[in-house]
Amino acid sequence: MDSKDLIILEDLYGAKNYHPLDVVVSKAKGIWVWDVEGNKYLDFLSAYSAVNQGHCHPRIVKALTEQAKEVTLTSRAFRNDQWPMLAKEICDLTGYEQVLPMNSGAEAVETAIKAARKWAAKTKGIPQDQSEIITCANNFHGRTITIIGFSTEPLYRKDFGPFTPGFVNIPFGDTEALEEAISPHTAAFLFEPIQAEAGIIIPPGGYLEKAKEICEKNNVLFMADEIQTGLGRVGKLFACDYENVKPDVMIVGKSLGGGCYAVSAVLSMREVLGLFAPGEHGSTFGGNPLGCAVARESLKVIREENLVTNAAEQGDYFMSKLATLKSRHIKEIRGKGLLIGLELKEEAGGARRFCEALAKEGLLCKETHENVIRFAPPLVIKQKDLNWAFKKIKDVFKALD
Repeated sequence: MDSKDLIILEDLYGAKNYHPLDVVVSKAKGIWVWDVEGNKYLDFLSAYSAVNQGHCHPRIVKALTEQAKEVTLTSRAFRNDQWPMLAKEICDLTGYEQVLPMNSGAEAVETAIKAARKWAAKTKGIPQDQSEIITCANNFHGRTITIIGFSTEPLYRKDFGPFTPGFVNIPFGDTEALEEAISPHTAAFLFEPIQAEAGIIIPPGGYLEKAKEICEKNNVLFMADEIQTGLGRVGKLFACDYENVKPDVMIVGKSLGGGCYAVSAVLSMREVLGLFAPGEHGSTFGGNPLGCAVARESLKVIREENLVTNAAEQGDYFMSKLATLKSRHIKEIRGKGLLIGLELKEEAGGARRFCEALAKEGLLCKETHENVIRFAPPLVIKQKDLNWAFKKIKDVFKALD
């Protein structure tokens, strides 16, 4: 079947909950993907940062296939030999004492919410069913009913109510609003250190440090969603590292599975995750030996191939190249590491037409929030590849200017 036939099949039988570009990928390696006709593209999205290590990284694929021959799933009814090793290695890497494994990012966020509420009831002494969690406007933490309930994006909420109570929303980057929102019932503050889905929104300098100080003063858990920003994407291991703040609860996912398997996790000290008792939370696939073997190798690749440093260096270089773009359509370019947003002016006609034009030139990226083009290539990318990508971007902007 060719691309047209496969697109027809997908549109006929698949629920239309996404609006993908019409590129049908059938093969991938490193920073490159190929469609079913054999056309080659540079992946500048990395599956929303789930492929930080590059597509089909040979070390990660080897770990996957070797583990698949031994045992893939035991459920947590029994123990396996991979989960304890991953637990130790990720705690050693991050400095936390305990970790709870899940699969998707949304599941990990839900886990963090449950952990915060448990801590609020058992440790802080907030009355049963009265705890509150503060979240930020324009957040994106997933797609479950609870999570979209504290989203401020109308598209995510319309027709899906009623929603879970217990959340208070404040502007992102506003520490005064955070302080004012805290009440005796506040259990936690849940935030993204950089709002990726909102359009690569970076808070003012010092925001995270001040927010952590406010949370500590008020005995409120400081919970960072680093699912997309973590594990090297922004040129530090975690985006919170830019202000040297350590969250009480850290949520990770996406590239933890190396683009080969869905793996996510919640990290904290024992006084938070240690409150869970058997039967109170779980997942059939969470902590499975196949996913754990993949995650262990994924973390080793990030460390041993210096992907964090490369993201910082290549991100600085690419930002400097983008700054030379001359176009009446460009409003702002912002980012950290290799998480970069190019915001267009309203009169530019939306970011999608630029993404479609770039795809025709062999560069795959995606619009976010209508007017922002997100650039997020795999962290293994080299300067010569960025130069190639920049030429394509420059050509497209010249053609559409």
